[in-house]
Amino acid sequence: MTKSGLVFIPAPGIGHLVSTVEFAKLLINHDHRLSITVFVIKAPRATNVDAYIHSLTSSPNFPKHLQIIHLPTDESQSAQYLHELTQNSIPLVRQAVSDLVQQSRSDPDSPQLAAFVVDMFCTAMIDIADGLGVPSVVFYTSGAAFLGLMLHLHQLREQGTLDTTSRDFKDSGTELTIPSFANPVPANVLPTAVLEKQWEGFVDEYVKGLRKARGIIVNTFEELEPHAVHSLLEGDTRLYPVGPILSAKDDETSQQGWDTMEWLDDQPESSVLFLCFGSVGYFGEDQVREIAIALENSGVRFLWSLRKPPPEGSRRPTDYSDPAEGLPEGFLHRTASIGRVIGWAPQKQVLAHKAVGGFVSHCGWNSILESVYFGVPIATWPLYAEQQPSAFELVHELKMAVEISVDYRMDHKNGSNLGVISRERIEKGIKEVMERESETRTKVKQMSEMSRKALMEGGSSYSYMDRFIDEVLNNI
Repeated sequence: MTKSGLVFIPAPGIGHLVSTVEFAKLLINHDHRLSITVFVIKAPRATNVDAYIHSLTSSPNFPKHLQIIHLPTDESQSAQYLHELTQNSIPLVRQAVSDLVQQSRSDPDSPQLAAFVVDMFCTAMIDIADGLGVPSVVFYTSGAAFLGLMLHLHQLREQGTLDTTSRDFKDSGTELTIPSFANPVPANVLPTAVLEKQWEGFVDEYVKGLRKARGIIVNTFEELEPHAVHSLLEGDTRLYPVGPILSAKDDETSQQGWDTMEWLDDQPESSVLFLCFGSVGYFGEDQVREIAIALENSGVRFLWSLRKPPPEGSRRPTDYSDPAEGLPEGFLHRTASIGRVIGWAPQKQVLAHKAVGGFVSHCGWNSILESVYFGVPIATWPLYAEQQPSAFELVHELKMAVEISVDYRMDHKNGSNLGVISRERIEKGIKEVMERESETRTKVKQMSEMSRKALMEGGSSYSYMDRFIDEVLNNI
């Protein structure tokens, strides 16, 4: 039987690539009528992408009908930003897809192209699919509530009824009614991209791209975001909530990773607070000091992934060569019996460990899904992108997190953080998230069970995956 071919186009960057590949693997295992080709748009000098793909394709469990194709990369090109890289790659994708189509025409046993699945930041590729007469679906790596927020705000802006970029809007105290949120959303938790004039063009193109697609696959599950999912389904959005799609296992080759897991093995169950702020999260010296003092005063066991601000010209933080460098004098000695400060952390493995009982997180969507899946409650500390509304959703909509902040944000342009959260506020959040018998912990544990059932036969995400495959094979 001739298979139906899907072309997947993830955005540049390891985070988007990993979740895309994990979804592709899920689809192939779900229905053997499918064959998938993933086109990798690699940013210059992104060596972690090469390492990941080598590890993936050399595994004996790598699916037979999943193909990964590197698009040519010019290491000298100056494109550093997602939009530039994507635009530069359009001719390369067009040629690569043309080659696939020619192959299928000359070989009747080759997969027949059925659809494109494009990342939420790669909707420019939809025009290629339209030219071939095949449908395109967006793979959305944030949550359903955030998707609904972006669609609704863009609609209001087009109607001329809302200008979120006006000078005082963020601090105006305004609360917005957003269909995908059950509660009014304060202006100060909107994402930076809709608050600053410089991002208007990008946001317009981003939302218009979402609307061009035949449907949107969202990395969430119905039980986690019931209000958001139903509000989108009641509108004109063809939605497929198929999550939680978790990233592949963390890199275990790092000695730091082994040492961390061995330390956790020696800690009591649910006793350790894990602090980790994503691949580009970092703090200045004043904020690091407040976190350290809050941890010491709380007396809670902790594992802290502390990253050094990036060097000039880079957005990526690095590890301290000596962790004591960024900490109050004597902190490591005084907390040696209860805490550990590390650099890079194998986040998924840490959250899965029975010793971990709480998570201070930047509220990136993948981190939220991992915390839910492993039943670890979050204390929210958003930094950038969609994290402020996601933190608000967790605390005020879903009642599944405690708040350190929901409106804190980084200023990547100036390489700084906006404001300092006090040690008292941090300590309060730490103690709340580590409470053994809290309602928050109970809800997260219940949602953990639901997240696993959603992916099993008969579960909500399993059923939406069935629906997506059927509609793709029938040309949507």
